[in-house]
Amino acid sequence: MQAALARSYGLASWPRLVTACRMTDAIWRGDADTVRSLILKDPRLLRDAARGVPDSNWGPPMSYAANVGQDAIIAMLREMGADDLQHAFDRACLQGQIETARRLHAMGARVLPGMVMGPCETLNAEGLAFLFELGAELTNDHGDRLAPVALLLQTYCRGPEGKHRCLELVAERGIALPDTPPMAIHRGRIDLLEAHLRRDPQLLACTFSHEDIYPPELGCHADHSLALHGTPLAGTTLLHMCVDFDEIEIARWLIAHGADVNAKAEIDADGFGGHTPLFGCVVSQAYLCGLQRDAAFARLLLDHGADPNARASLRKRLRFVPDESMHEYRDVTPLSWGERFYNPGSHGHTWVSKPAMKLIAERGGQP
Repeated sequence: MQAALARSYGLASWPRLVTACRMTDAIWRGDADTVRSLILKDPRLLRDAARGVPDSNWGPPMSYAANVGQDAIIAMLREMGADDLQHAFDRACLQGQIETARRLHAMGARVLPGMVMGPCETLNAEGLAFLFELGAELTNDHGDRLAPVALLLQTYCRGPEGKHRCLELVAERGIALPDTPPMAIHRGRIDLLEAHLRRDPQLLACTFSHEDIYPPELGCHADHSLALHGTPLAGTTLLHMCVDFDEIEIARWLIAHGADVNAKAEIDADGFGGHTPLFGCVVSQAYLCGLQRDAAFARLLLDHGADPNARASLRKRLRFVPDESMHEYRDVTPLSWGERFYNPGSHGHTWVSKPAMKLIAERGGQP
């Protein structure tokens, strides 16, 4: 049983899992003495992944400590011979640990081409601003100026405030963000939405294509599945968008200005679509990222008359999971969408919101 549990976390043995747990727990707590004793007992741990998984982006103990801003542990490990300085610097920037990043930079870490991709992946405005302060260019490591912008829009991460600021930072560096309603959502700009609504009183009933939401002119990928979100967004309204991007303040503004909480997405030539925003509360990238745990979005929609038994047919292809094939779900309600959804999440990571499903059931939703 212990060996099976270790393998489920990608580790070779139970003792290695125990060591990884002790190491990461000590780093989180700032317990330098335990970290030191573990490495003195087994010097290989200085360069092995702290989590014990060889491909872990969090890296060896010094890089792991940089992720969580444990500067004293970083200094100690550097004295012990840790040589992952550059990776630690990259992780500190990605996680927005700015003071830690400054110390690592003073130790000799350098700004390398493409480093801005890390903060763009995590929507970390502090890290992105810091790299710009140090002279980083807005490109990936191949010199593509649009790649960081596309990543801001298509990333798996969710965090409205950070995303808004990151997009303003790239706009300040000459990136022309299109003046469209979906981009106003991405930027968190209610003032821009107000201007669009004045020009088009029917705006809140309009639906938007995948390309409207993820503009190709900003480098967004032609493969729609690489725009990482939960319930499909192609052919949806601005309110649908708000659910997956966790823009609840904008959603409140949209509803206050007449947005229909039961608006249906477009139905494609194969009969898929027709889902309301409530479906997005059940399967969302935001929930996978640890947001909306209180089902606040589902409550907002239900309180304003969302139908808990709306029906739709959906299909969805997840990426970077064991099964990347397209899955189809015919004639589902919000609850059956969640119950049937192919959900390969593990160790607490899941696309399906049980709190939202519980609330929908309490409001009369049927599977």
